[in-house]
Amino acid sequence: MAERENTLGTIADNDSIENMYLTFLVEKETYAVNIACVTEIVGMQRISEIPDVPPYFKGAMNLRGKVIPVMDQRLRFGLPEQAYDERTTIIVLDLEGVPTGLVVDQVTDVLTIPPSNIDPPPHWWHEGKQGIIKGLGKLNDKVNIILDVPHLLFDQSQRVNMSELIADSATKDNGGRSNG
Repeated sequence: MAERENTLGTIADNDSIENMYLTFLVEKETYAVNIACVTEIVGMQRISEIPDVPPYFKGAMNLRGKVIPVMDQRLRFGLPEQAYDERTTIIVLDLEGVPTGLVVDQVTDVLTIPPSNIDPPPHWWHEGKQGIIKGLGKLNDKVNIILDVPHLLFDQSQRVNMSELIADSATKDNGGRSNG
């Protein structure tokens, strides 16, 4: 955490963390998540498969003794699976104390996008339901698709209880014994 605080300590006074986004590529599109929920960025790790989860959950990784579920964004977005390479990265997010890893093609930048430059997604994209797109961030001549992290991680149509997923995978990693 001290490492994160040091990084955030370099942010200029006029930049607000609420307006800062980590951008990444999936296929050829640029997506963004608010940096406040990003805990770290790591290279590819060994991922243990977990049964009975949606296909976009690749499994769980052990990151310094902590079991973290891992979701492949290509599969989450309905794109074809692609072999991981040296640019493939895992973004570790924390939402309400639940860590989750996102496999992305490449992390690209940290951008400050003021609220005045963010348009809501067109209402017809979601057919009346809350979708995973929070807004469209315009910066210079590019559009960054800003993701709604809670809806991205907790898909209502295929609800996955991340706390149970973590507990189940930790038990399996210990040969069926609980850590508690």
